[in-house]
Amino acid sequence: MNKKIVFVLLALGGQLTALATPLRNLDTEELSDSSKVIDLVEVVVVSQPKEQVRLRLQPVSSNVFGAEQLQQLNVKDLSQLSQYVPSFVMPSYGSRLTSSMYIRGIGSRINNPAVGVYYDNIPLMSKSAFNNHFYMLDRVDILRGPQGSLYGQNTEGGLVRIYSKNPMNYQGTDVRLGIGTGLYSNVEVAHYHRPSDKLAFSVAGFYSGLKGFVNNQNFDQKNDLTNEAGGKLRLIFQPNTKLKFDWTADYQYVNQNGFGYGEFHPLDYLPEVYSSSFVPADLDVKDPATTIMNGYKRNMFTTGLNIGYETEKLLFTSTTSYQYLNDLMLMDQDYMTPDYLQLNQAQKMNAITQEFVLRSHDNSKWQHATGLFASYQWLNTNAPVLFGDAITGPIGDAIANAMKNSMLQGMIGRFMGQGMSAEAAAAAAQAAVDKMGVTMTAEMAVPGEYKTPTWNFAAFHESNILLGDNWKLTLGLRFNIDKVKIDYDALAYMNMTGGTANAIATYHLTSHVQDSRSKSYTQLLPKIGLTYSLDENIGNIYALVSKGYRAGGYNFQMFSDVLKTELNANQQKAMRGDYDVEHTAADYDAINETIAYKPEESWNYEIGTHLNLFGGSTHFDLALYYMQIRNQQLSIMEPNSNYGRIMVNAGKSHSCGLEATLRGKAADNALDWAVTYAFTNAKFDEYQHTVGGSTSPNTDTFAGDYDGNYVPFVPQHTLSAMVDWHIGKFTIGANMNGQGKIWWDEANTYSQKFYALAGAHADYDFGPVLVSLWGRNLTNTHYNTFAVASSAVNGTHYFAQKANPIQIGLDVNIHL
Repeated sequence: MNKKIVFVLLALGGQLTALATPLRNLDTEELSDSSKVIDLVEVVVVSQPKEQVRLRLQPVSSNVFGAEQLQQLNVKDLSQLSQYVPSFVMPSYGSRLTSSMYIRGIGSRINNPAVGVYYDNIPLMSKSAFNNHFYMLDRVDILRGPQGSLYGQNTEGGLVRIYSKNPMNYQGTDVRLGIGTGLYSNVEVAHYHRPSDKLAFSVAGFYSGLKGFVNNQNFDQKNDLTNEAGGKLRLIFQPNTKLKFDWTADYQYVNQNGFGYGEFHPLDYLPEVYSSSFVPADLDVKDPATTIMNGYKRNMFTTGLNIGYETEKLLFTSTTSYQYLNDLMLMDQDYMTPDYLQLNQAQKMNAITQEFVLRSHDNSKWQHATGLFASYQWLNTNAPVLFGDAITGPIGDAIANAMKNSMLQGMIGRFMGQGMSAEAAAAAAQAAVDKMGVTMTAEMAVPGEYKTPTWNFAAFHESNILLGDNWKLTLGLRFNIDKVKIDYDALAYMNMTGGTANAIATYHLTSHVQDSRSKSYTQLLPKIGLTYSLDENIGNIYALVSKGYRAGGYNFQMFSDVLKTELNANQQKAMRGDYDVEHTAADYDAINETIAYKPEESWNYEIGTHLNLFGGSTHFDLALYYMQIRNQQLSIMEPNSNYGRIMVNAGKSHSCGLEATLRGKAADNALDWAVTYAFTNAKFDEYQHTVGGSTSPNTDTFAGDYDGNYVPFVPQHTLSAMVDWHIGKFTIGANMNGQGKIWWDEANTYSQKFYALAGAHADYDFGPVLVSLWGRNLTNTHYNTFAVASSAVNGTHYFAQKANPIQIGLDVNIHL
């Protein structure tokens, strides 16, 4: 494998060298116009505790978006922005809860994220908090590849840094009003004030609503009805030129219908359970037809204090944060009209973080940053699974029929012993049993409370050392300790009430498990980079090796399946009276093996370039990478059921590809344009699955392997383009984005083909008022953002989340 890596990097290096060599002699005299691309990091200056060098001068693949670009693209959250970033995917899975992000083929739908998010230098601790409403932002950075040396665990795929407007640099009152199809509405108000050179503050609030586009066959409301609101405060106090206090507080609330998954048939299928002939595949996704209206509510509060003290050569920064999240998810887990399964999941999270960083603050040849980081997160999850009539009804009927049959056979034997013929005895017995009125009903549920605290501590250092006029060496290392724990108290019960018309009794079958387990993980996360700066300010070429890491943990989603299996295995024992399933120490060890998953580790080998072409009017960024992943964490449906997603580990996998961004200006800066493209080839190298489809370590009954298959949920191609033409106060622009092919399962049996979307906007600047007419998905392209297979009832059913259709709206932005 090492020879393979060396060969790939040498081949890619040869391509970049060939590309860069002629640029040394490129004529850099002024073009016929004055068009020039300015790095946003030069214009939008933000407080950066860990780095002093601009992103395009670092050995990293990245994209930066400023407030103007965010407005032109009309993006309201990170999911929409991801459509214009190479290798970065954050699809809309049906609610703000599901904040799945993938970069370079690495990501997750549950548990630990693979991409980190920092909001005003505060690390967001819960993945459930990633997908929130964008408003009043200054800048968004997306860094691709492992960022572990400076930012730690769960930045294996990359990092997103979000910055709000700074009232020290920006003053006034902003009002933004928006309406659109689907009864979309948006109101944002912010005031920025600087009463003195030492003090500044901002206060902002928003409301956003959407009646929706997705119909539900069983309800009058739209399945994507959304209402959300929030507010934030920021206070900056700078008593002198050296010391600064920066306090932020942000609250957001969302209440939405969600998870609008409709049934479709990506493969040939049997129209009825007992049909003998298959019907061709039908990719048309039906409207959702759930028993209940799925929904999600979330209260989220984040507050943090940044303290900075700078000297002539050093900058010391302390960042302290507290984060709170309280949410509730209601989900019909079978996604069908009959009442099979429901999940009510409530999460309550409290988290604190503390980071100290000391970095250089001068122009010396040695730029360095050293720091300590610690965090503690309390997460309490209450997640009862409820079994509806469509499951409990047949169970009760089956038990009642078994009781009737037992009575019937006993009576027939007794009547025949009294001299009756077989036919007469059967008829008499049937009449007697019918007269007795035998009935049986069942009630089932799996309530459970799961406490999963996590603790993290890290010490880190990164140095950038100039070697002569052109070379720069980057060395980074992070020592990381994680401790994960689970305290669970889970119960599965089946109450069976039945008997005859004269005697009714209730028997209770229960299985109760309660235990506490914990694991600790220690990691060293190194980073080595080498950057060569080309002459005449043309740009640079870099090579990078870095390690990424995601902590292991526990799947409490497994308990519904484990406990229901125990109930089914002990039904007959409960017919003789109340029965509680006993558990031995060996049983708890087996449960631990079932619910635990391992840490994920990766090595990233990367070369790239940042070039300034044609006198600075065009910027070209290119990165080529190869990643080795061990114990890749995958989110799959629990095999042969639909009780929730679990995390499993694939043995080994790899991801390789390229990321390119080309952006520029022309016609005396009247024309802005950008094109991005990424190719991602993410495949399993070693991944065995069991007969049930899982990778549980407590079984060696393997059905086969997925070696060579593509990693699911990762598009092989991502593409975007945008162009804006400024004519005086009038701006007209168009954009497009596309992605695919996307496999939906590890077996690579069904997928979403490549699709592309078109958008446009037309703006007129009246001075204090900017009016913008915009459109998304103007070609009304039909595609799915998510698909899942369920084997909970009557074979395998397939469901998908349809994307939004064409949407047109009008925004009015006012600055006073």
